[in-house]
Amino acid sequence: MAILKIAQMGNPILRAVAKPVQESEIKTKDFQKFLQDMVETMREHEGLGLAAPQVHHSIRVSVIEMRKSNPDEQDYPNNNDKEPPKIYVFINPEIKPLTKETNSYWEGCLSVPGLRGLVSRPGKVNIKYLDENGKKCELTAEGFFATILQHEFDHLDGKLYIDRMTDMTKLAFDAEFEKYWLPD
Repeated sequence: MAILKIAQMGNPILRAVAKPVQESEIKTKDFQKFLQDMVETMREHEGLGLAAPQVHHSIRVSVIEMRKSNPDEQDYPNNNDKEPPKIYVFINPEIKPLTKETNSYWEGCLSVPGLRGLVSRPGKVNIKYLDENGKKCELTAEGFFATILQHEFDHLDGKLYIDRMTDMTKLAFDAEFEKYWLPD
């Protein structure tokens, strides 16, 4: 496995709409290695998720690691849960908001290092996707998990969290976020 290089804001690959993955490609050795490399890269950089465009591959793939029983808590993923983490692989995801109600969370991004911004997104979504084996799957997510999914899937459409911000006064460097905005 390998740690992949992270594309940072300003790199055109982050603004391109990613191409769908062909189902015949999913079970290939190279594609499976790429998925493992994505997970290893996400963990190395202490990310909650990672999308393929962030590692210079313009394809519709995201990985997310859930480490909490209740992912709606702000301290995710820093916890001491006894259950092992769950890795989700989303290939060619389709997302549908299930409510007009929104949740706001402070988001950060490996491709926008050193900054955090307050972003409002639909509080409940439905996802249809293929898993790492090419199996058709569907899930419904709420709260912070829904936010993580929307954040990662935005990368597949050439969007960054800063594009979703409506109040740019809520964009802060990490040190200032921790000092002034971090919840007690």
